[in-house]
Amino acid sequence: MPGITLMGAVDWDRRLFDSLIPLPEGTSYNAYLVRGSEKTALVDTVDPAKVDVLMAQLDTVQRLDYLVAQHAEQDHSGSIPAVLARYPGAVLVTNPKAKELLQEHLDIPDDRFKTVADGETLSLGNKTLRFIYLPWVHWPETMGTYIEEDHVLFSCDFLGSHRAQSGVFAERHIVMHGAKRYYAEIMMPFRSFVIKNLDKLAGMQIDMVCPSHGPIYKDPTFIMDAYREWAGDPPHNKVVIPFISMHGSTLKMVDRLTAALADRGVTVERFDLTTSDLGEIAMSLVDAATIVIGTPAVLTGPHPKTIEIAYLAGALRPKTQFVSIVGSFGWGQRIVDILGGLIAPLKAELLTPVLAKGEPRAADMQAIDVLADTIAARHREAGLH
Repeated sequence: MPGITLMGAVDWDRRLFDSLIPLPEGTSYNAYLVRGSEKTALVDTVDPAKVDVLMAQLDTVQRLDYLVAQHAEQDHSGSIPAVLARYPGAVLVTNPKAKELLQEHLDIPDDRFKTVADGETLSLGNKTLRFIYLPWVHWPETMGTYIEEDHVLFSCDFLGSHRAQSGVFAERHIVMHGAKRYYAEIMMPFRSFVIKNLDKLAGMQIDMVCPSHGPIYKDPTFIMDAYREWAGDPPHNKVVIPFISMHGSTLKMVDRLTAALADRGVTVERFDLTTSDLGEIAMSLVDAATIVIGTPAVLTGPHPKTIEIAYLAGALRPKTQFVSIVGSFGWGQRIVDILGGLIAPLKAELLTPVLAKGEPRAADMQAIDVLADTIAARHREAGLH
């Protein structure tokens, strides 16, 4: 688009974000140069590891009047000091909450800032920037920037995806898997804010969405509709079973539950925690009505990998309505107490767990069938499809 240039860096080889989130498709750190008839602004920067890429792109930019910081997380803000050093006359534009965080993390002098209110505008001449607060997608200070004349929204982390690609624009059939995964890992804990921010944008004409990660949306309707479904629609008639089995007993119970649920018309997605990708599990949780964790006892508690997944589910807070636990133990167990506490933030109904002492017997397998009956009934009662 005339006057708007994609800058930033594609990180083809990065495979882990925040030392936690797998990045099977890499990522990008998008920055955008907006040239008005009178002034020029750069929207966001890049991760410090890629600062040289951004600085090389800026070699042709003789003057920068404004640097807009939409979010204080360092994959977007970490190169701000380098840009401000190159352009001593540039003003750092952000909101008061972001200013506080940027000063704490990057020690930027107070006199370099201009803070803006929600809805405030800044003229570049023939282009007008309007700043739109988008809190909690996914930090409290996040905001977007809208070019009124071009109907372009720089959405920061909102509506993005972790994807490295050579092309600029999103192709729906390619980007959707990564976009859902990104939503699950980053946005899902803030579902109510996702809906509020979508509602806030609904009255605006938005012809293009330019996120801070991943490709640009020339037709943003589909990604905004997808976010509304992921955040607001009821869950599906689906059970997610993350499990681990040390000596085969828990696996037998999980196999029985998988078959019993399928026989009752319930979709099952199961993940062996010895090999599964946490991001894929998070994505599966987006629309799961029920989570059943399968675990053996280690000493008297659940297997540590199931503790991790229970904590993840509690932290991500998907739309899940029902939870349960199946597994086996040797001489004692506190499995339900420990896992139940970790998944309590879901506020989901705990269906009667099935725990076998040693090898699961016929009565244990019958209890698995009863659990499948209960899950299927609860899903029907909730009108899930």
